[in-house]
Amino acid sequence: MDIATAQSMVLETLQRAANQNAEILKPAELKLKEWETEPGFYSILLNIFSNHSIDVNVRWLAVLYFKNGVDRYWRKTAPNALSEAEKSTLRQGLVSNFQEPINQIATQLAVLISKVARFDCPREWPELVPTLLTAVKSEDPLIQHRALLMLHHVIKTLSSKRLAGDRRLFQELTGNVFSFVLNLWNSHVENFLAQVNTNNNEMGATLEKALLALRILRKLTVHGFKKPHESTDAVHFLNMVFDRAKTMLECRKSLRSRGTNLLELCEKFIIHLTKVLIAVLEHHPFSYVDLIQPSLEFAVYYVFTPSGETLLFERFIIQCLNLIKGILLCAEYKPAKVIEETKEPGTLRAHQIKMSFFTANTLTEMCRKLVTHYFLLTRDDLELWDSDPESFATDEGGESWKYSLRPCTESLFLALFHEFRVTLSPVLLEMIQNNHALVSPSDLNAILRKDAVYNAVGLAAFDLYDEVNFDQWFSTTLTQELKVKDDNYRVIRRRVVWLIGQWTGVKLSPELRPALYAATLPLLQGDEDMAVRLTASNTLKLAIDDFEFNTDQFLPFLEPSFALLFTLLKEAHECDTKMHVLYVLSFIVERVGFAIRPYSGSLIQYLPLLWEESAEHNMLRCAIVSTLVHLVKALGTVSESLSPFLLPVIQLSTDVQQDCHVYLLEDGLELWLAVLENSSSMSHDLLQLFRNMPPLLEYSSENLRTCFYIIQANILLSPEEFLNVYGELIVSSCNDMLSDMRSEGIVMTMRLVEMCLRASPNLSTELVKPMLPRIFEAIYRGEEYPMVMSMYLSIMGRILLCSRDVFSQVIAKVAQNISETQETVLNKILDVWLDKMALVTQLERRKLLGLALASLLTAQSSAVLERFCGVLLNVTEALNDIIKTDDMGIQIDSLLLTEHSSPGQDDDVDYETEHDHRRKQLAVSDPVHTIALRDYFQSQMSELQNQVGASQFEQLMQTVDIETLEQVREYIVL
Repeated sequence: MDIATAQSMVLETLQRAANQNAEILKPAELKLKEWETEPGFYSILLNIFSNHSIDVNVRWLAVLYFKNGVDRYWRKTAPNALSEAEKSTLRQGLVSNFQEPINQIATQLAVLISKVARFDCPREWPELVPTLLTAVKSEDPLIQHRALLMLHHVIKTLSSKRLAGDRRLFQELTGNVFSFVLNLWNSHVENFLAQVNTNNNEMGATLEKALLALRILRKLTVHGFKKPHESTDAVHFLNMVFDRAKTMLECRKSLRSRGTNLLELCEKFIIHLTKVLIAVLEHHPFSYVDLIQPSLEFAVYYVFTPSGETLLFERFIIQCLNLIKGILLCAEYKPAKVIEETKEPGTLRAHQIKMSFFTANTLTEMCRKLVTHYFLLTRDDLELWDSDPESFATDEGGESWKYSLRPCTESLFLALFHEFRVTLSPVLLEMIQNNHALVSPSDLNAILRKDAVYNAVGLAAFDLYDEVNFDQWFSTTLTQELKVKDDNYRVIRRRVVWLIGQWTGVKLSPELRPALYAATLPLLQGDEDMAVRLTASNTLKLAIDDFEFNTDQFLPFLEPSFALLFTLLKEAHECDTKMHVLYVLSFIVERVGFAIRPYSGSLIQYLPLLWEESAEHNMLRCAIVSTLVHLVKALGTVSESLSPFLLPVIQLSTDVQQDCHVYLLEDGLELWLAVLENSSSMSHDLLQLFRNMPPLLEYSSENLRTCFYIIQANILLSPEEFLNVYGELIVSSCNDMLSDMRSEGIVMTMRLVEMCLRASPNLSTELVKPMLPRIFEAIYRGEEYPMVMSMYLSIMGRILLCSRDVFSQVIAKVAQNISETQETVLNKILDVWLDKMALVTQLERRKLLGLALASLLTAQSSAVLERFCGVLLNVTEALNDIIKTDDMGIQIDSLLLTEHSSPGQDDDVDYETEHDHRRKQLAVSDPVHTIALRDYFQSQMSELQNQVGASQFEQLMQTVDIETLEQVREYIVL
């Protein structure tokens, strides 16, 4: 097929792919996908998007397909990679396209070229940067702009490469082009300023080119020099930044009447100048030392003096605040505690510059300005509060909040206060004193000033620990201010209850906690402002979260607080608000436990409705599931009545076929476990729920531990029923996973296998048989970590105690697998057992292995009798560990559970959950806790003597060394 025909086909298909009709669009997309790996396809795309007469949407699509193709097929090692010949042709075509008239396509083309440059520049594409620099010098403004745009994206991409070789190449490139770009930037800025004075229509295009050059300079300065302060050009550029910023701020005043676009572009240019300073400070702090003084003077002049105020705009204020904060918090500028011990000269110099700048007067003025000006709620804040109190209350701390002005001022205030606490504490204490008295509800300005001061005191709580008697302040002024119900006073009520929350974990006496709860409850009432109620709920959560929280103190307030929070939950409209309140409710349930039972009915009835309403809000559903976990734990078996709601929630949350499982899975598994642990019996629906588990075992490695706990809880709840239905599936899954597991995972899996053997020995012995050869072979090799070997030996010991026949069958299977005789395998396994048993540290496992070894004494096995001394030694050492002397001086087996310690004799209150009760019951039936090892050892030795006769028994005893024999005689009669 000739190129013209192919191009016609691709063009027609792109036109269909640009159609809004899905029936036309989908087949076209599939055809384009099919052509992605065809030779010549990208050359045709290049021709199409370079042809300005073709429809813009079609050209846009062509660029996007080309760009995606670069990602997939440009790398030499990629499957279906483009040929070197075609790539060479494409590179030539890409850098001859400087007259693209459409801005969006020009940007995509620049990004596309930068992606190719990441792979090929400079080795396969050495002419790229020289070509772009030549085009930048063009007299044609469009060519000049497009070349600058491409150069910006290429430099941006190359600067992001982090390998040492790539960084060296970028530094070489920087050395070659920096001076040229700096002069170009200077020229464009000067042209722009001249055009502003003459009101030239081209000033927008000129400023745009100046901004592109500035962006290039930023990347070159930050990533192109090891030490920017050693480059004359870089130092010259950085010093120019301050003057250019001052000039552009003045210029901005005159542009306010000349159109929004130009004003926005000017502001973007100013912001980018500050970004240069912040980036160099972050990446090259020691190169920035000489810039600390001018940076601080620059930022403080504009943000904290009346002269600079007239030129400000919000984003610029934020950048200036971040620049000051960056200098304050820079770790390289902090000397050792003993300043003379600081080794880095740059650190000492930076510290000295900081200290000389931040005089007491400067710090005082900055602190006052931050609190009395920048902390004040604005008219916009109050309007938002009126129109949308939920957003006003919950936005603080949210994603959008982080990038607004107030958190930046608060962050700088904290940094200043923390570093200069001695100087600033008296300033803030004076502000507290001046705003201490109750203010008139009609004086909104005084209310806003007090709000700002209280905000500062809350932020600096830790640093003011020794300066403020918060108990006294809380008991007098603050509690009185909470009682003033005037509408304007909502500002103070909200701030005071927030302030109490901030200080609760810092300095509030435990005996005042009841007063705190009593003061908070009225603020949760339905007639209170919504923002105040939400803030009060958060303070309540902080108080309950504190390590000094006393449940008994809170119990008198539990019923009203829970009821009020539940009402707040129902009345809230925003998803984020409901999540917040639900989190507080959930926290209360977690902290007070069983005490919540009388008050939880309303919440339990409401949650199913909220669940249905939140179908499109996965994060709210996460909060619901998390709350259900705590509720189930608090309600215990009472929660079984909730099964019709709980089980479908678990079903949805843990179904990997559902998209929402990504959000709900972790909490859903916790809920599943909580339901099992608090169920008194297995229901059909609960058993069916386990159908969700196999995919989770296969794909969800991060939740494997919880999955295993769920399996164990199912086994304990109904061993026979559960293992009959799912036992083979569980063993098969575990067996498949073992080969890819580290030691921790193997131990976890073996504990699960052990649980099966303990809960249903006869059934499980057959079930786990497919896994046993792997376990026995691992023991045969004897190379496992101690913990893993301990578990393997324990499993083998239980198999021996359950069924000696199965033990023999597994030995035979291992012998077959490794092509050895059964005798060889048994000998080696016994040798490893006797050698490694000392590594087993847990008393229960040592006794288990002692019982299993003792059981072998009567197996009539020559392999066992040949190791008679070793068997006796290990059994007696196990006895040494578990035999204790009671108060009467009688030796007892410390692991035996008598009738007195049986759960049947205990009060149910001793058990946190039904699951714990079942675990105790299981322990009572475990041979480790029901068989006295000493008695069993005596019985087995007597049986052995009967089996072999007195003469051979005496010969066996002669193989035992004197020390071991003496130990044996301490426990049994020979």
